Amino acid sequence: MSDFNLHAPEGATKKKRIVGRGQGSGLGTTAGRGNKGQQSRSGGKTYPGFEGGQMPLYRRIPHRGFTNIFRKEWQIVNLRDLEAKFEAGETVDGASLKARGLVKKADGLVKLLGDGKITKSLNVSVDKVSASAKESIEKAGGKVEARLENKAGA
Repeated sequence: MSDFNLHAPEGATKKKRIVGRGQGSGLGTTAGRGNKGQQSRSGGKTYPGFEGGQMPLYRRIPHRGFTNIFRKEWQIVNLRDLEAKFEAGETVDGASLKARGLVKKADGLVKLLGDGKITKSLNVSVDKVSASAKESIEKAGGKVEARLENKAGA
């Protein structure tokens, strides 16, 4: 390839539109802006959200409070719930908790809290476990696996 036969692809270069240079040019008189109205005037552009003078939507709806879009919805399960619904040696996870009606969503975030007592040995695999719940389960001979460790903000 050499530099003397390089050219832009067809349709890449267009002729500049020259407006307001007489009627014979095709873009004279109103210069392609149409007749009358806000858009035909100089400086006649509007801002995004302008509704022709009607009260815009962003001013019609109330803006109060704060919505945290990063909030995590935790499903809480207590030790007393596990004691009542599970047998010794069973695995406790999102699917088994949903099957027994302790949580609404099997794939949602689950946190196990230490309210109540547990005497059965269970294999617990949830997203978060409180320190007291972990201690109680291990004391009863069970195993605990928390997928999300207790970190600030997690």
